[in-house]
Amino acid sequence: MKEQLIKAMQRNHVVNMMYVSRSGEITKRRVKLIKVIGDSFQAYCFTRQAKRTFAINNVLAVVPIIHKERSVV
Repeated sequence: MKEQLIKAMQRNHVVNMMYVSRSGEITKRRVKLIKVIGDSFQAYCFTRQAKRTFAINNVLAVVPIIHKERSVV
């Protein structure tokens, strides 16, 4: 999982993430990674509209959101 997060950060991708909170609640977050530090990472969370710290072990899935540019004819 850590490798996927680092790759998303290097490519400057926004990702959808399934995450288990400390209370055990499963949430879907849209985040943009800022930095990976040991077993956690900082990201801007579009759901909470704030910079947050997440535990890598609590991430269930990560899917990059890739927008294809459409040419205007």
